[in-house]
Amino acid sequence: MSQKDRRIVKFLSRGEWRVCALGGVLSLLSASCSTTTGDNTPAPGQPDGSGGSGGATGEGDPTRLIGAFQVRSSPAAPSQEGAPEATGTTAVLGKIYDGTTPSQIIWELAAEEGSCRLLKPRVPFCDQPCGGSAVCVEDDTCQAYPGAHSAGDVTVLGLNLESGEASFVMKPTANNYQPPAGVKLGYPPADEGQTVRLEASGDFFSAFTVESKGVSPMQLLNDTIRLEPDQDVQLTWAPPGQAGISEVHVKLDISHHGGTKGMIECSAEDTGSLDLPASLVTQLLDLGVAGFPTIIVTRRAVGATTISHGRIDLVISSQIEQSVVIAGLTSCNDTSQCPEGQTCQPDLTCQ
Repeated sequence: MSQKDRRIVKFLSRGEWRVCALGGVLSLLSASCSTTTGDNTPAPGQPDGSGGSGGATGEGDPTRLIGAFQVRSSPAAPSQEGAPEATGTTAVLGKIYDGTTPSQIIWELAAEEGSCRLLKPRVPFCDQPCGGSAVCVEDDTCQAYPGAHSAGDVTVLGLNLESGEASFVMKPTANNYQPPAGVKLGYPPADEGQTVRLEASGDFFSAFTVESKGVSPMQLLNDTIRLEPDQDVQLTWAPPGQAGISEVHVKLDISHHGGTKGMIECSAEDTGSLDLPASLVTQLLDLGVAGFPTIIVTRRAVGATTISHGRIDLVISSQIEQSVVIAGLTSCNDTSQCPEGQTCQPDLTCQ
């Protein structure tokens, strides 16, 4: 990848691809979905690729994301007293398309402060239905879904395997990449700073290599995360052992069970703390809430390579999802969980 290409990827990687077309790789890989804001700039979230990158293998456009491989891990929930200590989980997924994947929702910038943005959803309307092979991406504008294809066998090196072996091979199954049966990943999947390398042998897509770095498991230090109007939300987490490898992304969505009305997304240096601005928190609360609101905090490193069709990312991440507390909100799955005189609503709140 040329120095110019690296600068382009670094700019674009500040975008967070969170809302994805159903059935696409980008719905499987949270770091690989397209989001459009009202000023045509990406929403925040993607680190700058400092975790490592493979060399370019074609004259493709590094701004055109066509696929991603993700090594996603989550720490185990605290064990109950007397229960055996649980270990974290890891998943490896990958898919590559012959074009960019369109989104059914456009996330428009409503407000911005520091490293955080408040985004509101807008669903385009097409008078003529787009059909099952396309999606409405702007009013009366349909875009076809791209096709998934094979890049041949993909050899994975640098992940921790329970067998102690140094590598394994993923073969495309319906053009999806996952570890074969019998391969058990250790936790964490890679030591902090450890190079993880993927080598694709080539098929419909040309052969390529891409690298990223292992990250330390995310450890959120907040016992309770409470949202109140006109109050910052102070997040703290255990800082990494090595600086410059990872970035932290935060997604706060408190209405997803009732039809998302907005969300706060932040991208921050992995220093161990971040304040979500009170102004954005207040505006998000004003948009409305639904049951079981959560915040997702993700530490990740991203590498990228470019082939003739476009850019392919390798994302190594550790993610925690934690409930948030909002005054006056009682979440429920049924009415038995509600205070006397209230019933459980379709948005999973007691009213």
